[in-house]
Amino acid sequence: MRCPALVVVVMPALRRATLFMKRLVGVVARPMKRDHGHGGLTVTPYRGYGSRCDAFLTGRVFRQSPLGRLVPRRGFLRDLADVVRRIARRGVADATVEIHMGESHVAVTTDRDGYFDAHLPIVSSLPRDRSWHHAELWVTADHESPVRASVEVYVPASEIDLLVISDIDDTVMYTGVADRLRMLYRLFIEKPHRRTAFPGVASLYQALHRGADDRGERPILYVSRGPWAIYEMLEAFFQLNRIPVGPILFLREWGISARHPWPRRAEDHKERLISRMLALFEGVSCILIGDSGQHDLEVYTRIVKAHPGRVEAIYIRRVDRRVERQRDVQLLRDQICHTRCDLVLAADSVLIAEHARARGFISDHGLAAVRRDVAGMPDDSA
Repeated sequence: MRCPALVVVVMPALRRATLFMKRLVGVVARPMKRDHGHGGLTVTPYRGYGSRCDAFLTGRVFRQSPLGRLVPRRGFLRDLADVVRRIARRGVADATVEIHMGESHVAVTTDRDGYFDAHLPIVSSLPRDRSWHHAELWVTADHESPVRASVEVYVPASEIDLLVISDIDDTVMYTGVADRLRMLYRLFIEKPHRRTAFPGVASLYQALHRGADDRGERPILYVSRGPWAIYEMLEAFFQLNRIPVGPILFLREWGISARHPWPRRAEDHKERLISRMLALFEGVSCILIGDSGQHDLEVYTRIVKAHPGRVEAIYIRRVDRRVERQRDVQLLRDQICHTRCDLVLAADSVLIAEHARARGFISDHGLAAVRRDVAGMPDDSA
């Protein structure tokens, strides 16, 4: 005899678990869709970035197995087959990647895992009426047909006074990184419009983007340890919530394979990228935005010490109330008290905006917009 109460409890849980697995499989399979099941050589370039003198592009070259004719063109079985292909695919070592952007050109070789990391010196002036530029890639490898690809590269159209570098998880949107299962649910199950942006985030980042005169176009660079597989979902989330979409989302390759079924560790991912951006935008100060849930405090403090005078402020969104974490904040604040950098622990976006206005990072209009956003009041200027 079945227990009705047990069925009521178990069935929804099974449906949620099934939905979770289907969407997780779909997300993991998504990068495999570009070859339409044909297999062979393929390249996955990520958005590049640069200055008027240099540009940087990265990506990976793979050799993928083809899909058989019996595999459906779409649906869960197709996604499952693509997951298997993704696990089985291999990076192509010693492939040649030629990159052209305008009159600038560079050729690089992939490493043993198939990655390439290209530094492209800008040899001629880029158009100043836009910030996004197209780079063309031509990839060749032994015993493979060459492939083409293109990618966007961000180069600021004018001089910038401040660089904004922000974390994403539990800083821009709530993911619950301290709770891994909840984080996976929010990343892979919830659709972009269902994910929660922290109140005031959109208006705060718009204000930082526009600057103190409301006419600027400061770069906002987002750094996350999340996988490239969720790039499209993050971009949709940013657009739906009116958050400036970058220009760049710096994610990372999780490196999932049959030998390594779990994401590879990358403890220095943020620190390395931030240092690289500071080197690229030489002489430009920055502000760093993160949260108290993981290691942003420690990473950002090391950045302040490694780059004296470059960091104007560190904004840490408080996502937990652990007493020991608040003690950590004070300890790290004491370590950088002799510098020009302020460390602000904020429970909401208003406190960040008020400090930013006091330091001249945003305008009065920007501060008022954040206050309206947090209070739930309509923005009459929109």
